[in-house]
Amino acid sequence: MITKNNLFLWIVGLAMLALLPLLPEPIGSKYHGDLVTKIMILSIFALSLQLLVGFTGLVSLGHAAFLGFAAYMVATFSPESEAGNGWLLMAICIGGAGLLALLIGLLVMRSYGVYFIMVTLAFGQLVYFVFHDIKIFGGSDGTYIYFKPDFSIRQWQPFDLESGNTFYWFTLVLLIITVIILQLILRSRLGHAFVGIKHNQLRMRAAGFESTAYKIASFVISGMLAGLAGFLYACQYGYVNPELLSWHQSGNVLLMIILGGLGSLGGAIIGAFAFVLLSEWFTALTKHWQLLLGGFIIFVVMLMPYGLAGLPRQLREWRIRSANKGGTTR
Repeated sequence: MITKNNLFLWIVGLAMLALLPLLPEPIGSKYHGDLVTKIMILSIFALSLQLLVGFTGLVSLGHAAFLGFAAYMVATFSPESEAGNGWLLMAICIGGAGLLALLIGLLVMRSYGVYFIMVTLAFGQLVYFVFHDIKIFGGSDGTYIYFKPDFSIRQWQPFDLESGNTFYWFTLVLLIITVIILQLILRSRLGHAFVGIKHNQLRMRAAGFESTAYKIASFVISGMLAGLAGFLYACQYGYVNPELLSWHQSGNVLLMIILGGLGSLGGAIIGAFAFVLLSEWFTALTKHWQLLLGGFIIFVVMLMPYGLAGLPRQLREWRIRSANKGGTTR
């Protein structure tokens, strides 16, 4: 969570992101702007799974179903000849992903541990094949979105996603809003219940908390935030296909939060940045880039149990441990 100690780092990091498009090339180039936009969208996706895995202790391998479902909703409800209503499309994506999460959550929450992982994987693949096999959604070829949504209010257009760097800043604002929402949730009674369920579900039940209802709540909120990421993904690329819903996408976002650090909002964002940037770098080095990326993730998991975001904490613990050893030797 965001504390007084790390608030300054959050402000600096978000300010750097906001200023990126204004920097001279090559840093402020369109390529870098599009790349960071993609990473910010994946950061929202990673934050959504962080709530489920890092704070509630529910490991899901079907989370991409909500991302892809929302992206397909943009394609389905967008007119072909003009821009769709952005406010309506975003509401459909977030609400639709939340309803899908509620339906799946009601069916999977009686399972635990590895069974929960496998059941969420099964439901994720079920949603994948629905969009893969039904021709109205474009089948395996996917479908196109020809215009970015229009966010006009009557005759007033506060911002135009088609112009300049507007979509970049729009995505950044939604990332900040996502962080604020999760921060408020985690500081509330609801968030404390999520964390309590992760640490000891039986004790929470004994204290009078209906753990199943709270887990479903976490699942639905997580699905809605993933739906927001799906909406932004469809807006950025103007194209969606069934691969968005595949278990590979769920596995990738799970690796992001492990890489960044479980149970940390900042860890989800750092993990998304590290995963994408390392993938880009290793791809330029060799065609066997997955081997390098996998080795790096194994290295982080073995030597940094708190992830990349927990490196300062790790260094403090090493320093204290070495000081204690020195004191014992004397």
